[in-house]
Amino acid sequence: MFQDFSAPENPVIGDNRLKALREQMRHHAIDALIVPHADEQRNEYLPACAERLAWLSGFTGSAGEAVVTTDQAVVFVDGRYTLQSAQQTDADFWSVESLVEKPAHKWLRQNAKTGARIGFDPWLHTLNEIKNLKAAAKELDGELIPLDGNLVDAIWTDRPARPSEPASIHDFTFAGQPTRKKLEEMQAAMVSENADLCVLTDPSSVCWLFNIRGHDVAHTPITLAHAVLRDDEEPILFLEDKKLDIETKAFLTQVCELREPSELTETLRALSAGSRIMLDPNLAAYAFHSIVEEAGGTVVSAADPARLPRAIKNDAEIKGTREAHLRDGAAVTSFLAWLDQQPSGSVDEITVAKKLEQTRKDMAGNMPLRDISFDTISGSGPNGAIVHYRVDETSNRKLEEGELYLCDSGAQHDDGTTDITRTIAIGEPSDDQRKMFTLVLKGHIGIAVARFPKGTRGVDIDVLARMPLWQHGADYAHGTGHGVGSYLSVHEGPQNISKRGMQELLPGMIISNEPGYYRTGAFGIRIENLVLVREEMDIPGGDQPMLGFETLTLAPIDQRLIDATLMTDDELHWLNAYHGHVQRELEPLVEERVANWLKTATEPMVRDLPSASA
Repeated sequence: MFQDFSAPENPVIGDNRLKALREQMRHHAIDALIVPHADEQRNEYLPACAERLAWLSGFTGSAGEAVVTTDQAVVFVDGRYTLQSAQQTDADFWSVESLVEKPAHKWLRQNAKTGARIGFDPWLHTLNEIKNLKAAAKELDGELIPLDGNLVDAIWTDRPARPSEPASIHDFTFAGQPTRKKLEEMQAAMVSENADLCVLTDPSSVCWLFNIRGHDVAHTPITLAHAVLRDDEEPILFLEDKKLDIETKAFLTQVCELREPSELTETLRALSAGSRIMLDPNLAAYAFHSIVEEAGGTVVSAADPARLPRAIKNDAEIKGTREAHLRDGAAVTSFLAWLDQQPSGSVDEITVAKKLEQTRKDMAGNMPLRDISFDTISGSGPNGAIVHYRVDETSNRKLEEGELYLCDSGAQHDDGTTDITRTIAIGEPSDDQRKMFTLVLKGHIGIAVARFPKGTRGVDIDVLARMPLWQHGADYAHGTGHGVGSYLSVHEGPQNISKRGMQELLPGMIISNEPGYYRTGAFGIRIENLVLVREEMDIPGGDQPMLGFETLTLAPIDQRLIDATLMTDDELHWLNAYHGHVQRELEPLVEERVANWLKTATEPMVRDLPSASA
């Protein structure tokens, strides 16, 4: 299995770790310490050696931070993790705050003492984060202190080793563009910023640029590496030699100079004097800014030049993701057909998640399942209301009659990354469950059918997914859609659909479409397909061409949960057209029994009309 369902062996109960950390803080004359969910390269999913926040507090979510003072300990999380953080942290010693409404820098302004010395690890914070913390310290007449070492590491006696899995070549068939061609685009971006050098700190950007992949982070096929791009010489790739076999090393030495990661700091220091260095203020560690400026260089704050080209998929990547979604759709549909045959109460969340992973593996054909794209969210009943729920042996529960089962899962194949959520009725759903599911579906369709002019951003269309819920006094506390990589991270920027989605949506981008609804202690609903931003198209009778979405994900939506009386004619038309497409595409790929089930599951839906009065 690519995922583990065992419960934590040593849940963080009590304050022994806090006591040890506070002793370190006293030794360094620190009144407050920031502990982010971050590693040196700002990965969303961290290698085990960088899970400092989880080790200290017990909170295992993929976004958050903590502040520890001499007498308080606070975890800051976004709306996805409100329930999870409360369950995972010891309430006798930890409190929970909103990462959005009151992040650490705002909390410190209100709660830290005047003159406080606030410590931080400069390798775990970006320049923009430090600007906010510096402003908070200034208001307190305090001081922000960069630490030479990480204080959590100092007390983490059994900290795992840094990963060193082998890197491999990402075949040109799937990459679609050679490194030298990509480098031309990177160097053009450097010229536009009048920069001599650019430091790539995001491993997804490094792997995309050099057409390599790895296994250093669970479920995300990256190798942890940095790169320094030069305007007049080959780039330098900082990657452990022990990760490279003869073929991969020969492949890389054609396009770059290889050095050990231990040489990164001194190399950058030597290159910085008198040079202009591009650093992404939202991605690059603050330590890089200090190294450049102390060496006499000038920091040029500019976006990672690989981020946008990486997000705009080329023809080979688009072809690959379509094929990956076909296989994935066949596997998910086969799983759904199996699940539909299981009596209520006969299977549990872990059994079902294992079955789905095994089905994906068995149906991968000649394109093996390299990994899942994240730990499967397999939540029945009240567990489905925990947005990023992760089942383990202690939380595992059966799928009972009258409940909803939410399954959010994905796969990693050489030709594409998938991510799909389906919410399934176990037994007969209630009218309320059907109503809320239908409102979520209406929002999903609102995004799927959207047409929008060039220049439209995610923030501009996010309301399309929320409006049906808003009209009934409901909402969801997460974004509507995130970018997805090409055999890379399942969560990719800069594109997204959310209240903060400021990136223009461009043809070739892949984004999720996943509105939801969550009722604490009862159920959760989410419907997720991945969509591709299509080229501009002419609208009959229109004045200008419009962009739109192509839905990539192929799997039936549970029609037992749909109240057709709440749907418009156009919405029903979309649903029936989508299901017709799913049935035609997947029928040749699945067993006969699954094909028969699929035919029933995708039958055209019509609105029931009231009986005529006598």
